[in-house]
Amino acid sequence: MPEQVKIELDEDQALVLFDWLCHLNDGKAPVVTHQAEQRVLWDIQSDLESVLVAPFEANYTELLAQARNRVADAGQ
Repeated sequence: MPEQVKIELDEDQALVLFDWLCHLNDGKAPVVTHQAEQRVLWDIQSDLESVLVAPFEANYTELLAQARNRVADAGQ
């Protein structure tokens, strides 16, 4: 079995990545060129879904917008 690679994300980064993956994995954007790429994207989305609370909150859209703003501002 291959060695594990760990990537650390803060909660805002994880939420932004999760939402982006949801859009990619809905099958509407043909960006995947190999079945293995799709599998990895699904697995990452699933892993994030198992640890994030925000996607299940009623105010998810607002939480996502706030996270996006903080992530974007961090790069400035």
